[in-house]
Amino acid sequence: MTLQLADPRALRDAFGAFATGVTVVTAQDADGRPIGFTANSFTSVSLDPPLLLVCLAKTSRNYATMTGAKHFAVNVLSEGQKDVSNTFARPVEDRFAAVEWQAGAAGCPILGNVSAWFECATEKLVEAGDHVILMGRIEAFENSGLNGLGYARGGYFTPILASKAVSAAAEGNIELGAVLERHSEVLLIGDDVFSLPTCDGKDGSPADILRDYLEELTGLSVTIGFLYSVYEGKSDGKQHIVYRAFASEGEPRNGRFLKPDTLAKTHFKTSSTADIVARFAVESQLGNFGVYFGDETVGTVRSVPTKAAQP
Repeated sequence: MTLQLADPRALRDAFGAFATGVTVVTAQDADGRPIGFTANSFTSVSLDPPLLLVCLAKTSRNYATMTGAKHFAVNVLSEGQKDVSNTFARPVEDRFAAVEWQAGAAGCPILGNVSAWFECATEKLVEAGDHVILMGRIEAFENSGLNGLGYARGGYFTPILASKAVSAAAEGNIELGAVLERHSEVLLIGDDVFSLPTCDGKDGSPADILRDYLEELTGLSVTIGFLYSVYEGKSDGKQHIVYRAFASEGEPRNGRFLKPDTLAKTHFKTSSTADIVARFAVESQLGNFGVYFGDETVGTVRSVPTKAAQP
């Protein structure tokens, strides 16, 4: 897609392919009250002098306060703080009442249990289209050693959770599968009886193996997303690892894209496939995805909220 043809939403989705961490940027207003917002547009700039930057939309309700503040802090959220991210991304009346925090040396709110925090003096403001770049000179910081919360393609992910699930499943006979989506439709294989695209696992990265298989199967460009289901198939003796994946434009070489919420009376190859498609249909409507752990019939879904991190 050329830039001339790109609409803002498509461009935003393309930016979202780059995985980032999640931060909450905080400061004090003129009356000494704490303010804060969720942002994933955070970047380290320099070690000497110690500089970082964060981008703020000019439409943000925090714009006037942040651009006028002499100090601000960047709190890098840990992998268990999805709720904190969502709190500061929504128009909650008193965001700070729901979190643990204390004032830093310069008065900026420092959140508890974060991966790291940086308190900065405002060094420079740089105009950047519909955003402004806040560059800060770091005056104090702390690194807790906790793993960070990840964010990409509109959803949160926790790298430690994903790696543990894959390691556990790798002890058995692995089958890799994908909920391959495009424009809210899912690729299904078959005519009268449908299945998700699957391949045997082998030595190497499961995500790379699955991507190569899907690209060969469909003739499309494929991006592997995050884990969607990890379960033991008691009927086939296999460990199943299912990822969300995203396909490029074009007609698939095999299979067809169908809307999951129209497939209630469809025949599927296995009951677990039917369950995955049905869950995906519901979660797509809610915009709130999860990761299933268990076997073919019994398990739990660990919620992974997908509210976009916005300033």
